[in-house]
Amino acid sequence: MDLKGLDVRDWLARCPLVAILRGVRPDEVEAVGDALVAAGIVVIEVPLNSPEPIESVRRLSARFGARALVGAGTIRRPAEVAAVAEAGGRLLVTPHADPGLVREAKARGMVAMPGFFTPAEAFSLLDAGADALKLFPAEAGGPATLRALRAVLPPEVPLLPVGGVDGGSLAAWREAGAAGFGCGSSLYKPGDAPGTVAAKAAALLAALGR
Repeated sequence: MDLKGLDVRDWLARCPLVAILRGVRPDEVEAVGDALVAAGIVVIEVPLNSPEPIESVRRLSARFGARALVGAGTIRRPAEVAAVAEAGGRLLVTPHADPGLVREAKARGMVAMPGFFTPAEAFSLLDAGADALKLFPAEAGGPATLRALRAVLPPEVPLLPVGGVDGGSLAAWREAGAAGFGCGSSLYKPGDAPGTVAAKAAALLAALGR
């Protein structure tokens, strides 16, 4: 499989869950990644406010290659985009709407999934080349907000709610038009053992009917 040639929509079709490993350490990240990929979750984000996040991205990228789309979140500066790319990361996730970071990521051949909350932010990010959009903080608006945004944004653009998404809310978000879901503590909390992550993954996938 050609990692660079696979559209983000193809990754989300394989599994719509994006694992957000906030707080993961490099010495545990490979075992956690093994649990996720074995469950079928193949999009993995290491937030940059985790311990040694670039090293975790490096280890995940080396371990899974084209079997997973690995990258980083909470990216706020161009230098961070460069560091993630040089570590093998191919996914950019931001907490905010910054078209410049999207352009930087696309210039490096990465998938760009920036954060947004308003139509103005969404269209500015799409004009910069964003592949998908992260609705954040999703719990502040709920599925009704996503449904309203879905009515005006291009139908081919994947929208992913992030923030407060768990097994009990997946169906409502899906009905509102979500193409995927960013899952943090519902998949991983700092210190979770691989077995715990595997059990959380199974529960979320069951909530999706998988």
